Amino acid sequence: MLKGVITVMLQPNVLDVQGQAVQGALKHLGFESVEKVRIGRQIEMILPTEDREAARLQLREMAEKLLANPVIEYFQIDIKEA
Repeated sequence: MLKGVITVMLQPNVLDVQGQAVQGALKHLGFESVEKVRIGRQIEMILPTEDREAARLQLREMAEKLLANPVIEYFQIDIKEA
């Protein structure tokens, strides 16, 4: 079995309001050196296969059809041993 991890982030040109709020809170707490914060999400799933290429194609299809909005987000796929 393989573990698929899809990381979804906002495109660099999309305003990340949540990231800005976290950055402001960090500065308020004394973490002045933080220059930029971007917030995303990570989806993990177990796939009942040992075929990494088939798993990658399946994960890509999931991300494109449901898990990421290509207008404002991009995604990265990582496959590991479960």
